[in-house]
Amino acid sequence: MDKMIYDFAAVGVGPFNLGLACLTHAIPDLNGIFLDKRPDFNWHPGMLLQDTTLQVPFMADHVTLADPTNPFSFLNYLKEQGRIYAFYIRENFKMLRNEYNQYCQWAIRKLPEIHFNTAVKRIDYDETAGLYLLQCTDATQGELLVRARKLVLGTGTVPYVPAICRELMTAAVHSANYLKHKHQLQSKRSITIVGSGQSAAEIYYDLLQDIDTYGYSLHWITRSPRFYPLEYSKLTLEMTSPEYVDYFYHLPQYKRDELLHRQKHLYKGINNDLIAAIFDTIYAKKLVADIDISLRTNADLCEAVYDPNAEDFRLTFFQEEQEKYYAHQTAGLVLATGYTARIPDFMEPILHKIQLDEKGRYAVNRNYTIDQAGSIFVQNAELHTHGFVTPDLGMGCYRNAWIIREMLGREVYPIEQRIAFQQFSVTAGEEIVPSQPHLI
Repeated sequence: MDKMIYDFAAVGVGPFNLGLACLTHAIPDLNGIFLDKRPDFNWHPGMLLQDTTLQVPFMADHVTLADPTNPFSFLNYLKEQGRIYAFYIRENFKMLRNEYNQYCQWAIRKLPEIHFNTAVKRIDYDETAGLYLLQCTDATQGELLVRARKLVLGTGTVPYVPAICRELMTAAVHSANYLKHKHQLQSKRSITIVGSGQSAAEIYYDLLQDIDTYGYSLHWITRSPRFYPLEYSKLTLEMTSPEYVDYFYHLPQYKRDELLHRQKHLYKGINNDLIAAIFDTIYAKKLVADIDISLRTNADLCEAVYDPNAEDFRLTFFQEEQEKYYAHQTAGLVLATGYTARIPDFMEPILHKIQLDEKGRYAVNRNYTIDQAGSIFVQNAELHTHGFVTPDLGMGCYRNAWIIREMLGREVYPIEQRIAFQQFSVTAGEEIVPSQPHLI
């Protein structure tokens, strides 16, 4: 590595940078290296529940939507495993989460340019050579220097813990670590899940299965006004389109932030089938046993204390519609409070090259770069600039096709410009000045 100069170095090997590795593997004039500090790939291991699926169809794999003939497709993986007919007969085009994890691991085994156990400690920029210098520590080789002309940051997000809960995390569990602590939770007399979205629903449903066996009480409390289903109508899905990304990107930042707040149910909602399964399971279990469950909305967690002597969490919630406070006590606490982005410490030496907005977030250009020279790309860090499609696995190929085109100066994988039947923006030829302007 020390003597090689790479066209790009990708830091972090999650699904999006893995997709980039798959798509660049066969491009002879684009030489990349992929680095990850973890010992191996395991996609959200704390949530690899047996029956959970992705929320997108199998075509949202690493390559298909950019190159349907690519050997790294999910269908090719199934064929190699001897499971393609079984998948066909199953008639469910959403991959099981465990299956997706195994598919990713299969792809990684075929990609020698991916290096795990390699932690990036510092990145500098050599102005004279025009190279990024990545100081790395390899678990077997020790200190390494990687030289690259461009960077692709795919370092992902980290579990978000509300400030009032940070001192409780020796006893509480974040949803990211749920499976590791599941049996410990089930030994407690009561379990409470705080948060909303798919992860909270999956954990609640999983714990429902054994509630009558272990005898715990089970509670789900969310700040949302209701348990939002993921909106999955076809015209709504058109908002995961290139033209909607263009439309969203060109809105003022304050408008984009407002939209993201209102659009949470488009990408953070709960699968309709799972909502139905939770209801049906509660209904069936209550017919034969007096299970103690609750589901509460409009509840903002405002105080949280752990009593180590009683081994209890004492929580205070504010019911936002009634404007009333109430207390809740629980022995087990799961925080399904999502994830947050952060700028990695190793970026400190080159922060002067990076564009940030007034909130300290990456000011991401339309082509997914965060510097004026167009040499630092980001994956899944542009929610506030490119919209709610950012974390969608189905748009990974689209973004990677853009990144590859920007690196090479030519289009290797055709990039769709318009796929939606809808029109999202007012064109210059349509715009008029009314006699009585609408007051905003």
